[in-house]
Amino acid sequence: MKSWFRNRTVVGVTCIVFSLILTLGIAPLLNRTSSEQITIVRLTKDVAKGAVITADQIETVQVGAYHLPQEVSTSAEAVIGQYAAVDLKKNDYLLPTKLSSTPLDAYLSRLNGSKQAISVTIKSLAAGLSGKLQPGDIVTLIASDYGELRTTTIMPELQYVEVLAATTSGGQDAQQSSQSDKEQDEQALPSTLTLLVLPEQAKLLADLENKSKLHAALVYRGEAITAKAFTDQQDAYFASKAAQKEESVHEQ
Repeated sequence: MKSWFRNRTVVGVTCIVFSLILTLGIAPLLNRTSSEQITIVRLTKDVAKGAVITADQIETVQVGAYHLPQEVSTSAEAVIGQYAAVDLKKNDYLLPTKLSSTPLDAYLSRLNGSKQAISVTIKSLAAGLSGKLQPGDIVTLIASDYGELRTTTIMPELQYVEVLAATTSGGQDAQQSSQSDKEQDEQALPSTLTLLVLPEQAKLLADLENKSKLHAALVYRGEAITAKAFTDQQDAYFASKAAQKEESVHEQ
């Protein structure tokens, strides 16, 4: 009986000690953490995707640091002049994934009339290299289930093609997807590829888009000079075809 009372006393004292530790130690620490303040940058008005963020669109405010993302922007200077990678709303916190240092779709400014930009559908995860393709990559496009015989072929016209962008089903470049966009994996994966091509290639791709399944095989990723050597080789193919056609016309 004495042993039983002694055990109950020990348990009771232990519980009291833990209660004191929680009350006097951990609870104040949690309260202090939850009451900590941090200065952050916050929007004062809506900003459309692609627009430049200006000084009159933001403010710095103090908010509770508890549960606030570590990467939240705290410097107005670091935000002003950035481009909105997504549609931003008034009172939004600014995260690096929501901003871009370069204009969206800046690659379209490269179009000078000699080449065109065209998008093709990625009809499966495997067809787009499992979502790993990036702007600047050189790819070979392979057509499967093409024509009446449902053949698979690598066409010389699409041997070396530059990727301008890989875009999600929401119309956002895959490399700029924010965490909120990735709540569903399929929304964050590229569903189209935008390619830099000659008019002849654009016409062929439009036909293949409707009559086949396109697969992209990565040829090169790296220095722009080397990448250009591949596309120059592809351009040379079309120049050779044009020369042969012209020569054939003269012979007739």
